[in-house]
Amino acid sequence: MCYGQQRSFSRDENLTPSRTLRSPTDNALVVQNLRDRLAETEARLARARAREAELSRCLNEMKRFVSVMEILETYLKRRFREQQDDVVRLFSPPLPHS
Repeated sequence: MCYGQQRSFSRDENLTPSRTLRSPTDNALVVQNLRDRLAETEARLARARAREAELSRCLNEMKRFVSVMEILETYLKRRFREQQDDVVRLFSPPLPHS
């Protein structure tokens, strides 16, 4: 007789009766527990999806903001260069005519 074989056999025996010997009340409690856990999981999933949607809206809003800031930056850089050019022209000596 091998100890491992005996152990495996008794483990299989212990699993089967516990599943078949449950009373209808126990089964109902197990089912209700599983339903409660499923409802809780679905509620958490719904909250996570709502949070994801909110974060996506915030991200899109931030992307629009960044785009506007980039447009403003480009405009201000161009205006600054134009004003620099105007100042250089104002303070440069006139070119002699030929």
